[in-house]
Amino acid sequence: MTAAPPRDGERDPSTRVYAPDFLTELFRNPLDPGYADASARRAVGPVSRMREVLGRPVSLVVLAVIGFLFAVAYRETVAEEPSRATARAGLIAAIKQREAETDRLTARAEQLREEVGRQRDAALSGSQASRLRTLEAGTGLGRVRGDGVVVRLADAPRDTDAVTGAEAGPSHVLYSDLQKVANGLWAAGAEAVSINGQRLTATSTIRQAGEAILVDYRPVTSPYEVQAIGPGSMRGKFDDGRAAGLMREVARTTGLSFGVKEVDDLSLPAAPEPQLRYAEPSASPRPSGSGVAGSSSPGSSGSGVSSSPSGGGR
Repeated sequence: MTAAPPRDGERDPSTRVYAPDFLTELFRNPLDPGYADASARRAVGPVSRMREVLGRPVSLVVLAVIGFLFAVAYRETVAEEPSRATARAGLIAAIKQREAETDRLTARAEQLREEVGRQRDAALSGSQASRLRTLEAGTGLGRVRGDGVVVRLADAPRDTDAVTGAEAGPSHVLYSDLQKVANGLWAAGAEAVSINGQRLTATSTIRQAGEAILVDYRPVTSPYEVQAIGPGSMRGKFDDGRAAGLMREVARTTGLSFGVKEVDDLSLPAAPEPQLRYAEPSASPRPSGSGVAGSSSPGSSGSGVSSSPSGGGR
């Protein structure tokens, strides 16, 4: 049996040539072969009455099931919305309460620190108290005042795409931007630096957790003010430095705000006192036979031989 030759105007699918270029293939053969096959089946004969009768109830059942699923999903979403809103409001209230408590304890700690400082100055001689205050100012553990520079950074305004409705454009100040500015101020001769009231010390950290920036594990938000106390030449050195040049370029390309100004009589708070940890000897006595082979432990005979049976003790 031989296949019937294609009619006039039709193209044999077996002779179809596929071009390696997708656009060329699309223009050469715009109609998918599946459409031609479906048209050929419809031309052979109409759909059977039995199939048409059975197809309608199935379609209705499918539509009913889909509608039921949408109704259940909508009801569950609406039912869960009050609980989610309540939970969110509770978290916001708890955060604000903890922030207020932290601020209150910080203020109390500052008052106690000043009281301790006054008692200490009264107990020490004048020269010793002055030297201690100078060391505290240099290490960040004492409040300082003086002339300096304020660098202000702020997120760019959020623009909305007219087509998609999504927020467009890079707009956030990064934690690395604050690091660059702080390091640039130190390099320009700053003697004390703070970010939004958080004093920086030798052990300070500037990190990012999600979208929040943390300075010594305390969140800071835009606008960011980096205050620095230092010599009169600090402003010029910072402006000529790499950090300021880079931030000006970032501000020009992304739209975020960056500005530098000189300010008289700045006051920077003291940093919290660090939690120091000290090494302590172990409370349990060390076994005499636990020394390393080839060495003698305190109190041993000094022979350097382990008392363990195998001779390979640690």
